[in-house]
Parts: sequence; C-alpha cells; structure tokens
Amino acid sequence: MGMNETKNYTILNNEVYGITMKANISNLTNNIEMFFTKKDLVGKPSCRSWDGKGNLTWTTSGCETNQINNNTIKCSCSHLTFFAVLMFPPDVNENITAPYVESLSFISSIGCGISMFFMSVALFMHFLLRKAKSNQATKILINMLVALFLLNLSFLSNESVANTEDKAACVFIALLMHYSMLATFTWFFIQALHMYLWLIRQNVTITNYMRKITVFGWTFPAPIVISVVSVGGYKAVIIKAMSGKTSQMCWITDNLIHYIVNIGYYALVFIFTTGIFITICTRIVQARRRRALDGKRNTFRKQLMMVLSLFLLFGLTWAVAFFSYGPMLIPSYYIFTVLNSFQGFFLFLYYYHIHKDLEGRFSDDPERSSSTTTIVQSRMNALENVYNEPN
Repeated sequence: MGMNETKNYTILNNEVYGITMKANISNLTNNIEMFFTKKDLVGKPSCRSWDGKGNLTWTTSGCETNQINNNTIKCSCSHLTFFAVLMFPPDVNENITAPYVESLSFISSIGCGISMFFMSVALFMHFLLRKAKSNQATKILINMLVALFLLNLSFLSNESVANTEDKAACVFIALLMHYSMLATFTWFFIQALHMYLWLIRQNVTITNYMRKITVFGWTFPAPIVISVVSVGGYKAVIIKAMSGKTSQMCWITDNLIHYIVNIGYYALVFIFTTGIFITICTRIVQARRRRALDGKRNTFRKQLMMVLSLFLLFGLTWAVAFFSYGPMLIPSYYIFTVLNSFQGFFLFLYYYHIHKDLEGRFSDDPERSSSTTTIVQSRMNALENVYNEPN
C-alpha cells in the first residue's frame, strides 16, 4: 500500500470519521468496520461499495456482511470508497456472478435452441415414420430425448417467467426444470443399466421390463421435487454480471439442497455409468485385438465414435462440473456449457445414424436397416448391434 501504518476506521450511522478519500486505497491490513443501524430491518442485508468507475454500481468486492441483530448491520471492508447497505426481499436470493455469465448464457441459449429443434425433428421422425414397433433401446433413447427437451424448454423460458414476478409461476418453472433435469439423470442411469443387462449379462428376462423402467424413469424424480417445493426451496435468483446487467432465474436458493439433491444424485449416477463405460470400453479393446488376430479390424475413427456415443448416452459430459475449481474454473464452465447445451443435437445425430440404412433412407425399424451398428459385433460386438435386440 505504501503506507507506514494502518488504522482501524469505524463508520457509525453512516457518518465517516478520520477518512479523506483522495486516493485509491485498497488491500488494507486491518479492515474498516462500519455499523449501520435502523429499526426493524426487513430483508437480507448486503454490504456494498461503489466501484469508482463512473456509474453508480454497487459491488460486494472486498466487503463482508454480518447482521448483529434486527437493528444493526456490521460491514467489514478492506478498501476505502463510498459504502451502502442494500436490503433484498427475504424471499429473493441475490447472487453476484462472474463476468463470463453473459457469454455463457449466450452459448447456452444458442445450444439449447438448436438442441430443441433437432430433438423435435427426432421425435417427429420417430412417431411419424415408425414402420414397426420400436425396440427397447430405441424407447430408452426416445425417453431420454423427451427429458432433455423438457429441460431445454424450461431453461429457455425460465428468465421470462421469472421477470413476471409471479411467485406461483416462478415456483412452477423451477420445479419443471428441476424435475426434467433429475429425469434426464435417471435416464442416463437407465441407459447404462440397459447396456449392462444386455451386454454383460447378455439377456433381459425381467417381466414387463420396459414398462417398469419407464415408470421408474419418470416417477423417481417426483418425490424429490415435491419435497423441495414443500420446504419453499424454489425462489427467484437475481444474477448480476460485472457489466451491471441483471437478470432473474427461478431455481433452488438453498445451496445445501442443491449439493445434496443435484450434485449428490448425479455423483451416484456418474459412478455407476462410469463403471459400465469402462467395462464396455475394455470389451471394445478386447474385440479389436481379436479382430487383429483374425485379420479383421475396425478403424480407429469408428471406435472413437463408439466411445463418444457412450459419453453422450451415459451423460458423462455433465461430469465436467466436477472440475470447476482453481485454474480449471473458467475453461470447465465453457466446456460444460457447450457439451451439455448441444447434447440434444448430438443425440439427434446419433439417433439418425443408427436408423439410416445404406441407401440413405430413414427407418425406425432397425432390424430392416443394414446400418444399425453402434458398438461391437456378435456377442463380443453386442454393443454394435444393441439396437437389434428383441422387444
């Protein structure tokens, strides 16, 4: 700082003592303590300081907030400027975000819009052009597309609903987005479970198999969102970029609920799907070696596409969020946003490829198509023919 000594300064009732603001003073060794008093404070207090950039933009940078009682708020700041305490409604959770929020939101909107369009095309093709009863794998993929479609739809409409300031509508859109996200995670789990039963055990003998997993896929998230809404977990969140632009979103305001319900649930799904992924990749490598001995070998490009398809089907791209720390924080945000915003589009390409025959004609009856390869051949290549298993 270039100062020989540091003093503690205190602001009482918004009056400043011992401060002359003629220089940019920051990173004080001992913080400045300010006490703001007002009878019967209502709302959530937040100590703010002026950023000194011309426009009256209040920031929390360098300031800590401590509400002593219902009448007094203590602010502790490490720099000198003009200070204020902003009070937010008790039912609104206010978040200050990184300056990258605008670009990330733009990428998300573009990606989700493109994904919704192509998922709509896939659903249209599936239900309109279907010439035979869909098999189990196709039904699972279609359910996954529906869950992703609802997730993208609720995400894109969330801000508009939040701006209406209708509490009931805000709770509903937050509930719908949360439900569709948990349903998507559940269908990732079901996709991996199906491949485990059909590839590893090589037989599915469960009575009413499709009916049971369909009911499970769509009903399992319901009690969770009902529990969250019963404790008032869905509220409006104010998102503010460093540029000063603010937006609203309806989502979970309790970090504990978010970490337990969302992060915790996906972590369990991730552990299971990763185990199945590693098992299948191991079999692919084994099949490649056996083909090499027989003089028959698939190209590396084809096998790479197999692995990428598994990443999408198992939802492993969501695991990028686990690396959102330290130097990987910003890169992981962009990788996560791109991969998951465009996931519906990638799944559409996968769906279209497995149902397109050699002549380029689309058919929803994979058994009539000669290009239904997905992972490997015969028993060892069961994954390559996974869409040929009987109902």
